[in-house]
Amino acid sequence: MKLLVLGGTHHVGRALVETALERDDEVSTLNRGLSRAPAPGVRALIADRTDPESIRLALGDGEWDAVVDTWAWAPRVVREAARLLAGRAGHYGYVSSRGVHRWPWPAGADERAPLVDADPGSIDDADYAAAKRGGELAVLESFGERALLARAGMILGPYEDVGRIPWWLRRLEKGGRVLAPAPAGMPLQYLDVRDLAAWMLRSAERGLGGAFTVTGPPGAITLGELLTTALEVTGVDTELVWTEPELLQQYGLPLGMELGLRMPDGSVPSGMHDANVSAALAEGLTTRPLRATLADTWAWLQAEGDPTPRADAPSPDTWLDAATEQRLLDQLSH
Repeated sequence: MKLLVLGGTHHVGRALVETALERDDEVSTLNRGLSRAPAPGVRALIADRTDPESIRLALGDGEWDAVVDTWAWAPRVVREAARLLAGRAGHYGYVSSRGVHRWPWPAGADERAPLVDADPGSIDDADYAAAKRGGELAVLESFGERALLARAGMILGPYEDVGRIPWWLRRLEKGGRVLAPAPAGMPLQYLDVRDLAAWMLRSAERGLGGAFTVTGPPGAITLGELLTTALEVTGVDTELVWTEPELLQQYGLPLGMELGLRMPDGSVPSGMHDANVSAALAEGLTTRPLRATLADTWAWLQAEGDPTPRADAPSPDTWLDAATEQRLLDQLSH
């Protein structure tokens, strides 16, 4: 395909570009050109997404088979890009989020779960759920049935800049005894970023439209499997000390929140890790083994170092107070 990636330098965008190049797609990216040099073979279009005239000039008279957009902030930015591209691209894939569903999420929810209210013309990005839903509506305005809305769950794998798995791998790397949020048998649902990218590109090639919940099969792994596999990947002599959530909360340690296992008040959220993904699986979504995801994430960290923390999220370094963790570990050792 002739592909345009709006973004293309961080996490999902970078995976999309690399996966497209592996497929021998002809790839253009549109971004500010500040974060990373373009990958070899990529045509880099430089523009500020918040400036419609800048985008118009950068696009020139170009046409594409498909566009993929990773924008996560003010919906109006998506609306303006979609309007500019409506007559010049055959397909528009939008990386959305399960967050567009109204809270609390029903257990076993699929694409039909209630959605939050949103405005595709909004310039507000304070409410992530409304911003993502507004982005969906903006794409649908211009592309209709030619729009693919990929409502992603927890996205892991190389280039992750949210800090979930990179943070855990660095914690485990230090060795010794490490607190882990019980129970180890808690099920997790996630998707490797490269599997998301490959599915979106195959779907674009087929002209697949509609909204899909896109994450791994429910019940495929547990928290214990995630962390023990991470230990095996790092090869470090670390002991996981499984700790009841009530005790973690008592000490003010928010372990488990980073993986969506509990809320700030300590409660366990419904619907977080049991989404119905049968629709996406029926349309060809495939998932790689957990070990491959963790090993490749570890290899990326070793090669490139820790990612720069996102400006819209707290630094992972602030999540856990080391002195408080040690006090609890000392108590548990008696």
